[in-house]
Amino acid sequence: MKITIDQDACIGSGQCVLASPEVFDQRDSDGIVVLLQDSPEPGLQEDVWEASRICPALAITLTPS
Repeated sequence: MKITIDQDACIGSGQCVLASPEVFDQRDSDGIVVLLQDSPEPGLQEDVWEASRICPALAITLTPS
């Protein structure tokens, strides 16, 4: 899976970080999402799907690799 983040759409709710802290983080200055891994290992993919599903801004796009 490949992850793409639309930082302009991100509202900094932090839901993605709570769902998958190994893949997502937030900037200290404004809370906008930061991607730690753009192609997570298989063991993390379920958490990434959940993060994408619960993102209130729909700022996370997942595409199969």
